[in-house]
Amino acid sequence: MPFFRCEHTLKKTQRLFALRKPISTIGRAAGNDLVLDDPVVAPSHASVMRKGKDYVIAATDVKSDVFVNGQRTKSAVLAAGNTVLIGAWQLTFSEGDVSEEKPVEKAPSAGLDILERLVSLSDELMRDTAPNRLFANLLKGLVDLTRAEKGFVIVMKDGQRQLAASHNVDDQKLDMSQVSDSIIQQVVDHLQPVIVSDAMSDTRFGRAKSVVDLKLQSVMCVPLIYRNDLIGVIYLGNDAITGLFTDRDLQLLRVYASQAALVIHHALHLNQLKLDNTNLRDRLQQASQGQIIGTCAPMKAVFKIVRRVAPTDVSVLILGETGTGKELVAREVHNLSPRRNKNFIAINCGAIPENLLESELFGYRRGAFTGAVTDKVGKIEAASGGTLFLDEIGEMPMNLQVKLLRVLQERVIERVGDVSTRPVDLRVVAATNKNPAEQIANGAFREDLYYRLNEISLSLPPLREREEDVEVLAQYFLNKYRDQYDAKPRGFTNQAVLSMKQYYWPGNVREMENRIKKAVIMSDRALLNPEDLGIVTDDKRHIKPLNDAAEEWKLEYVKRVLALNNWNKAQTARDLGVDARTIFRYIERLGEQA
Repeated sequence: MPFFRCEHTLKKTQRLFALRKPISTIGRAAGNDLVLDDPVVAPSHASVMRKGKDYVIAATDVKSDVFVNGQRTKSAVLAAGNTVLIGAWQLTFSEGDVSEEKPVEKAPSAGLDILERLVSLSDELMRDTAPNRLFANLLKGLVDLTRAEKGFVIVMKDGQRQLAASHNVDDQKLDMSQVSDSIIQQVVDHLQPVIVSDAMSDTRFGRAKSVVDLKLQSVMCVPLIYRNDLIGVIYLGNDAITGLFTDRDLQLLRVYASQAALVIHHALHLNQLKLDNTNLRDRLQQASQGQIIGTCAPMKAVFKIVRRVAPTDVSVLILGETGTGKELVAREVHNLSPRRNKNFIAINCGAIPENLLESELFGYRRGAFTGAVTDKVGKIEAASGGTLFLDEIGEMPMNLQVKLLRVLQERVIERVGDVSTRPVDLRVVAATNKNPAEQIANGAFREDLYYRLNEISLSLPPLREREEDVEVLAQYFLNKYRDQYDAKPRGFTNQAVLSMKQYYWPGNVREMENRIKKAVIMSDRALLNPEDLGIVTDDKRHIKPLNDAAEEWKLEYVKRVLALNNWNKAQTARDLGVDARTIFRYIERLGEQA
């Protein structure tokens, strides 16, 4: 019955495994027929199947490979004497009765010594993961481990070779832009190790440029591979005839290189994340005003106005769609003002029923109405000395607009049910998502109040007009909720970024924050994709033909001029230089949209 003679190449432990089943499984997990305790071995790595008189070994994990007689393969027919390398284990295929084999001897102490040195070198690499020292420490450890006299490490960056570390070598001879070496090229092309045991007798690589330039007698060159990605190449050489490398040396180097590649990959990935976070913080700092983030021209104009008006006491009116961050801007005006240490009181005029809004704003005296069992301080009085933020001011009932106008003019208030006035010292910042000019024209908003509130106005652009801010805002929200919920996502796929830039964002920044918060909580991916964000292709903003877009702009422009002329159609026609009938046609279209 065929069997494997199993030898751990580092520990030198041995055991025998008989191939009794039609199919025998090999892997690191406990459920396999042959369990190989090595971290490089996949949980389910390979299987051996009996086909007639033949035994075929095949890799079962798509990311795993087996080496039969030194050749990487996914599947191979085994013959007596064939060696199979899986991780640090060498399996020798033998025929005969396993019971006739001699007892397995204990591992010699030399194997344990090598293992301890490998563990020590791994620990040293993990302690210091700075890129400029990582490869130098790796090379120094390998030189000591293999007793090589010369060596260097090449890393692959954007498809180009770069020298990462060298030992006892003139770096001028290692100019990666000029070196065209057959040994290095062989390793890069085929991702297989190369050994030149004796350069004097090697017909294939004996005249390689690195061998000639560095005057080497023996060379080992192995790839650093993480999964299927080539991180770099390790090159070791000896120039003395007494220090020729053997296959045993190459096997030792390969085992360590496979483990070192894992450490290096994670170290480089960690350093890249640190660099990305540092760059992001710098970008956010440069692109923000307080908690407001933006790099586009309209947002920079907003920042400039905020910094200019904040130190004054002028009233500010903030215009913008729902979700554009009007309250954030109001808070920044307060935080940059001399009133920053006093109260910032916010009230949403559209969220409170009309019969309660007056008492919320002005307060009331005990007994003013049923249920008024104590005196209550209103929002306006509570904001005295600080800033009052009136959100959705366009929703305020007309009778309260009159009372608010008196507060702004005389700086006094009267509580509901009270006859005495109380002085207040406050700054008012208001916001609305409506068009005040239209509301005034429709009789829904007092013009005199509008002028009191609109001493300075700010217009916040919708997110769909801030394409260059989309990625920065998205990463800011991802980092915020990733840290809050200790979640896995770290970034976005390119398709996700493109989808976010193309999306219309009807809810603006608030909608983006909510979508990313949900995605961070629900997704197990490191990079969020459009499906995680709930953005599908059909959500892409509609792009109109140029003629339709031009006509839409004309309609909006006529509407604005009509508002400026208090809807005087004849004057609007004269201002625009068109016939009055044209204005009537536009008005009809506006009526159809209403």
